[in-house]
Amino acid sequence: MSQVPPAFAAYGEQELAQAPAFGHGKDGRFEATLARESGGETRLLEELARVPYHLTGTLDTDPAPGLTTLCLQEPTGGVAQGDRHSMDVHAREHARGHITTQSATKVHSMDANYAHLSASLSAEADAHLEYMPGATILNESARCLQTITVDVDPEGVVLLTDVLAPDGLSDHEPFDFDHYGSRVEARCDGELLCLDTVDLQPTTGRPTDPATMGEFGALGTLYAFAPSHDADALADAVHEAIADEAAAGVSTLPEAAGLSVRVLGEDPSTVEQTIRAAWAPLRRETLDSDLPRDRWY
Repeated sequence: MSQVPPAFAAYGEQELAQAPAFGHGKDGRFEATLARESGGETRLLEELARVPYHLTGTLDTDPAPGLTTLCLQEPTGGVAQGDRHSMDVHAREHARGHITTQSATKVHSMDANYAHLSASLSAEADAHLEYMPGATILNESARCLQTITVDVDPEGVVLLTDVLAPDGLSDHEPFDFDHYGSRVEARCDGELLCLDTVDLQPTTGRPTDPATMGEFGALGTLYAFAPSHDADALADAVHEAIADEAAAGVSTLPEAAGLSVRVLGEDPSTVEQTIRAAWAPLRRETLDSDLPRDRWY
């Protein structure tokens, strides 16, 4: 179970008028194991999908040789209070996988409890795993905690993105959500590579402060965990690719284990375009491949 901050643990004690947390249709679970023979196609070896997760097979349209794509669907229309969704994807040695979602994750308004979306990603030696879901959209009074844990082999690669759209879908003031928390923790051979947290609570602090999001309306991060690659060279290539894009910064991780790219933009589309520009050189350096065509652009 991913670590839950005290504030969200307190929300979890609030009773719900509808189905309880972890109740039917609220306890989503997705598990997948990807396997590949060296030089062959990556196959979905094992799979478990429980509502609201749904998977209709795999896609083999990526330009990277041997890479398979899993596009997760959510037929329920969004995330509600009390929802607990978890994902666990494991890429075996040599496997190549790209995980995405059919659309953005829409977190609906809440009057009790909260929603927790967690993911666990692991990549063995010579495996390449990408997790790049649509943006998380926060509606009025929403409470959402997202936690991601990564376990990467010294010879493996994990790329992941996180895009936040705090303005919601309805006509209301920006940053009218209640509380948003995000935590990304990555390890290699048990050693901590990265621990990155975001905590936005408009009722106690102003996300529009210059030290937080300032004048911008969307936030995004791209993480690249690639211990066997030259982190400085990757950072230089990414910096060059996004130099003319939205406000963004590139940082290498300790022990040269990869990098992170933080992006601020006027809207989610601007942030996603910048992240895609940063993803391109990472793809070339770690996978020797161009980007796939994407529904976002």
